[in-house]
Amino acid sequence: MHHELPVLIVKKKKNQHGGHHGGAWKVAYADFVTAMMALFIVLWIVGQSKQVKSYIANYFRDPGAFFENTRGGGTSESNQPPLAEPVREESLRRQKEKMKEMASSVLTELENQPQLKALAKQIKVEFDKEGMHIELLEASESFFFDIGTSTLKPPAVQILQTIAHQLGTLDNDAVIEGHTDSRQYSRPDGYTNFELSAERANSARRVLAAYGVRESQVVEVRGYADRKLRNTENPLDIINRRISILVKYKEEHAGG
Repeated sequence: MHHELPVLIVKKKKNQHGGHHGGAWKVAYADFVTAMMALFIVLWIVGQSKQVKSYIANYFRDPGAFFENTRGGGTSESNQPPLAEPVREESLRRQKEKMKEMASSVLTELENQPQLKALAKQIKVEFDKEGMHIELLEASESFFFDIGTSTLKPPAVQILQTIAHQLGTLDNDAVIEGHTDSRQYSRPDGYTNFELSAERANSARRVLAAYGVRESQVVEVRGYADRKLRNTENPLDIINRRISILVKYKEEHAGG
């Protein structure tokens, strides 16, 4: 005779608290791991160079532009190393600060000597995309040079000696430029303001080289005649007669 087996139904009581501790610890642990990772990232960024910090800052300022400038492909931006622009900006900033210190030292040295103090007013320092321009401006008909000659007078020599002491401490290249006003200067042999301005610039180069500027540091001597007037409204103004020393920015690269 076949007997049916009794069916046993076991009811398990649900634990409303997920076991002894529940699942809250998982959320706390995940928050802890996230916080530690964020701390690690912050510490890593703090330890990086200024160039890397600048690069990261650019991302947070404009993520869209960041990816546009660093993605691969045929865009012109992709041909440049990602850090090229931040590195160049930081390089120029450092060089500019050193140049400013150099120019300040020149002016301080002049002002500390009674016989040279008045000469500080004859120096103008300006910056452009090429670098720093130190200009020696004429204040009278023949303050730096005798009229029509390239012979430096004592005040100009004293200024150039002071500049040479400081310029020689930099590793930037220099270009010496000569300028005249628009008064026509010519001789039967064809000598013009171009020759005069170039010879005056070369006279300045010789003094700089004799008092601290390395021979290899001067990479060019230029004679502009009246083609780059300082006062374009009055081409005959004495201020257009000047010697300009261009201290050039140099290109620096990451890790260089």
